[in-house]
Amino acid sequence: MIKMNFRTTLLGLAFITLTNCQSIAQKSNNDVKIIGARKNVMWKGQLYGNIHLDTIANKTNLYGLGPVEYLAGEILIINGKSYKSTVLTDTTMKVEETFNIKAPFFGYANIEKWTAQNVPDSVQTNEQFEPYLDKITKSSKRPFMFKLTGIVETATIHIVNLPKGSTVSSPDEAHKGQTNFRLENEQVEIVGFSSTEHKAILTHHDTFLHMHLITSDRKKMGHLDPLLLKRGTGKLYLPTE
Repeated sequence: MIKMNFRTTLLGLAFITLTNCQSIAQKSNNDVKIIGARKNVMWKGQLYGNIHLDTIANKTNLYGLGPVEYLAGEILIINGKSYKSTVLTDTTMKVEETFNIKAPFFGYANIEKWTAQNVPDSVQTNEQFEPYLDKITKSSKRPFMFKLTGIVETATIHIVNLPKGSTVSSPDEAHKGQTNFRLENEQVEIVGFSSTEHKAILTHHDTFLHMHLITSDRKKMGHLDPLLLKRGTGKLYLPTE
């Protein structure tokens, strides 16, 4: 009887340990991996690729964003599909689905489950969205990825388009050739990165957010700048903890 109880206890402890390990593994799946740093690109001219996206082993439920190496375009991974946008003319772009891309800095995470909530009507712009997101995620682990869907009344996205052979030693030089595209009344999906600890690493120095937008028809994609979200259409998705 004692041996059976001892054996049962061991099995129970093993089960608890395994369950805890699985729980920890599940929680860690949402962790954001960051490769390279924006400041090294902008100030040190490190334009070369630090990661080849096709080397990311687990592409299931994958989300990520960053620029193309040598600042030749933008990258967005959404639900395991990778999109690259490049400038064709001042008014046209090319968006293609491919993992055959390198990025000088990049953030990504595998997120299986999301928790959705409606965005308040009072939150329509970037300036309103950033403090709202910070407020409702005070207890969340950071950094984290998020999704935002809805209809934009207006928005501007840009694609970096540095001339070939350029050298960079400042943000102004890094944004030479950058092309802006204006959107109106478009159904969009936005993937974003949020952290209070990664300014100049994956975000600009004056914001906690880095967001890339793609239209529902997958024909337009780029780094999100000004945003005006149509009231009543916004839905925010946060990783389920």
